[in-house]
Amino acid sequence: MFDKLESLEARYDKLNELLSDPEVISDTNKLREYSKEQADLTDVVQLYREYKDISEQLSDAKAMLADKLDADMKEMVQMEIDELSEQLPDIEERLTILLLPKDPNDDKNVIMEIRGAAGGDEAALFAGDLFRMYNRFAEAQGWKMDVMESNSTGVGGYKEIIFMINGRGAYSKLKYENGAHRVQRVPETESGGRIHTSTATVVAMPEAEDVEVDVHEKDIRVDTFTSSGPGGQSVNTTMSAVRLTHEPTGIVVSMQDEKSQIKNKEKAMKILRARIYDKFQQEAQAEYDQTRKSAVGSGDRSERIRTYNFPQNRVTDHRIGLTIQKLDQILEGKLSEIVDALIMEEQTSKMDQIGD
Repeated sequence: MFDKLESLEARYDKLNELLSDPEVISDTNKLREYSKEQADLTDVVQLYREYKDISEQLSDAKAMLADKLDADMKEMVQMEIDELSEQLPDIEERLTILLLPKDPNDDKNVIMEIRGAAGGDEAALFAGDLFRMYNRFAEAQGWKMDVMESNSTGVGGYKEIIFMINGRGAYSKLKYENGAHRVQRVPETESGGRIHTSTATVVAMPEAEDVEVDVHEKDIRVDTFTSSGPGGQSVNTTMSAVRLTHEPTGIVVSMQDEKSQIKNKEKAMKILRARIYDKFQQEAQAEYDQTRKSAVGSGDRSERIRTYNFPQNRVTDHRIGLTIQKLDQILEGKLSEIVDALIMEEQTSKMDQIGD
């Protein structure tokens, strides 16, 4: 591990030199590439330097203890040795985690799709609750949300809503939301007070860059049509709505939120590229899972991952057996306790795989 850390530190120092090189500064692509690589190394290098500093202090203290010291000084030095020795195992564990294989998509923006599933209007209302939950979580992280397409219901929910969250590390924290979310509560329209169960599905995809997925214009069929509102009535007379069909995969994206056909096409292309990239990722994951399946991850999209129980103010994540009696807070966007537990589970799983 320490040989790897030494090489990473040397690379970090080299990147500092490169980022001061006029040739690199004038080359936008290289500057972006080296800046990202340096940013990715910063946490592990800083922690490794802290580890080396504490180790050096510990070595000096032990050397002092070998000298002839009076009783009081000897006691002080021993206390310092004990304190420094306690810090090292924790830093070693954190370094081990930082060296685990990293999902290359973790730093990306995320495109999310929420759809009301089983439960009619109640499922659509729950889809709206989930959207607001993610919106508030994004705000708390300092991220920006952009609604790309929505199909609302008359009762205040969504049959479908697609949005992008822009912010470094957005995908790393929201990728675990893939799957079916179940709600148990008494609907406002239920006069008998019976608890109903409804579901909404969530898909979280990393935003794909042009270089990561090869989408040729000749493979995309573009259809334009007039935008429609609730009930299907036309809301304008211009052909501003766009439907893109990627013929090799059969993936279709429609977009009509913007009044401009160009803007609708741009948004549709972002979603189409993400869905194509996601399809390839899912196929690769399925192939990997045939030999070794992780307890957490993007996983099977049809899997029921979480239950939100209103009468008991309870949220249960079924993948890791985590139950929290804070449903009201979680719906306000305070998702960190669940997200951190899922990240820890995945890290533990990776460490176990390395040890196998």
